[in-house]
Amino acid sequence: MPPSDIAQAVDGIRYSGFVVLPAYIDPNGHMNIGYYAVLFDKALDLPWDMLGLGSASIEATGRSSFALESHVTYQHELREGDPLAFTFQLIDFDAKRIHYFMTMLHARERWLAATSESISICIDMTTRRSATWPDDRLARLRVLHEAHSRRPRPAEIGRVIGIRRQ
Repeated sequence: MPPSDIAQAVDGIRYSGFVVLPAYIDPNGHMNIGYYAVLFDKALDLPWDMLGLGSASIEATGRSSFALESHVTYQHELREGDPLAFTFQLIDFDAKRIHYFMTMLHARERWLAATSESISICIDMTTRRSATWPDDRLARLRVLHEAHSRRPRPAEIGRVIGIRRQ
């Protein structure tokens, strides 16, 4: 996909088709905390593929992305059978790192279930060390970042965990 089409393609797709499966339910009767991370990771495959950073890219370039940090907020309880949709927003990037934000939505009712803010790094799979993204991948990131930088900054970005004291 040409870099000029990336922003429109990523913005034009809802990452849907996900459902809260019975195996995801914990003794509290809602989706277990671990499955939020699993589903955010699975939903990331689509924008990653469109940006040329997905599994096909590993074979082609010898580069992959590894997670450096992730912060999930839980906004609304999910139950078995709930259909899910995801959004993706590129917050920032440099030659090696990508800072992005995703939302998990109830696919029919559109309420916010959870958010995920993450930073991933480019890894050379031969050396297992950080590396720079190939130039064509950086061009795609540049185009998407330009489009996404005009969006409002999500309130959950940069949140610090802790007990708020008066």
